[in-house]
Amino acid sequence: MKRPNIKTLLIGALAGLTAALLVLGASMQPSFFNVFLYTASALSILIVGLGWGNAAAISAVVTATALGAVSISPSFALVVALVALPAGWLSHLANLARPASELGGPDHLLAWYPLSDILLHLCGLMTLAIIAIGVKIGYGSQITDPIVDLLIASVKQQQPEFMPDPAAAAQTKSLIVLMLPAVWGGMLVSILFAAYYFATRIVAASGRGLRPREDIPSSLRMNRNSIFIFLAGLAACFFGGVPALVGATVIGSFGAGFMLSGFASLHFRTRGKDWRIPALILCYLASMLMLLPALLILVLGLSDTRKAIALTPTKDADASKQSDTKI
Repeated sequence: MKRPNIKTLLIGALAGLTAALLVLGASMQPSFFNVFLYTASALSILIVGLGWGNAAAISAVVTATALGAVSISPSFALVVALVALPAGWLSHLANLARPASELGGPDHLLAWYPLSDILLHLCGLMTLAIIAIGVKIGYGSQITDPIVDLLIASVKQQQPEFMPDPAAAAQTKSLIVLMLPAVWGGMLVSILFAAYYFATRIVAASGRGLRPREDIPSSLRMNRNSIFIFLAGLAACFFGGVPALVGATVIGSFGAGFMLSGFASLHFRTRGKDWRIPALILCYLASMLMLLPALLILVLGLSDTRKAIALTPTKDADASKQSDTKI
């Protein structure tokens, strides 16, 4: 096994320091714009992982988590690890390749780890991470019910004539306790994939990337096995209690994966159309503001599942081509 050099480890450590500082900035004052800070923190680790390899990614993850635990608190380190560990693992998967001949392809080509499987790993990691955090904090109605009560009290303060129905309030509380893990799962999957997308573009532009630049609209689809996981999560929601919370987390994480693949399929299907840009803008806005368009995009992702494998020539093939050219 080739030993990593000091420069590679230092580059990874610098990326880990950057990631920890970005997460710290995002956690100090919660707002909508903190999504960009969390994305940037994952982006820094993905860049070093995709460009400098596993040693740099491990150095970045260890540095970010250790700095969070030592300088802030173990709870903060857990938040950092929630971003750093999946980013490091995604960069590892993206750099995996094997001879295409092992899959029945030509001998002179390399087959890279499919993007559909990378997305499957991302959804699974985010599901497990949210479940682990929920177990640690004891997530349940005792956490979400005070939030609903505070919201109702705020509305009553502004509108004294408002009299909430106890049955409706109880139904709202039961809905909120399931919605929060689903929303968090969807947000984290979207953040990590956005970071992966920009990281691959940056690394490819710098010339350090090993993996070929893929055409996302044609290659980004969910693995077929993801449908069974999604349906299992949907079924678990009907059991109530802990199974329902786990099922809601699965629905949020894997639902975000299917929505990403649905949008990619939409981009691919509208290529070459004159009305493509306004139609895509309308679909994005409608899916963010209304439930029905988002469900349609989800169904599109569910209906188009496949595995696309990127192929590139091996180094030996490239060398032979260069020698033939010189001759």
